[in-house]
Amino acid sequence: MKNKIYVAGHKGMVGSAIVRCLKKSKVKIITKSKKELDLTKQIEVLKFLKKEKPDQIYIAAAKAGGIFANQSYPAKFIYENIMIQTNIIDSAFKCGIKK
Repeated sequence: MKNKIYVAGHKGMVGSAIVRCLKKSKVKIITKSKKELDLTKQIEVLKFLKKEKPDQIYIAAAKAGGIFANQSYPAKFIYENIMIQTNIIDSAFKCGIKK
């Protein structure tokens, strides 16, 4: 059986490297852009994972910026990053996704 793998943050530096590595394997890679799926919205993430039912999820998605942005909005960055990881992990648990 072909594994389905969702890579959150596939357009970033880390996520794109993960996708390149996965393309060498016989797996189905699932990706969604920020416009297609807002990872900070819990219900959207849950609906997406229920529909797609990936076997594995790699989290490379994050709110990122340069030094100035990080210094100017540290609370906003940490809040969004915590929401992203929490929504994915919680929704994966609810959908029975183990990896």
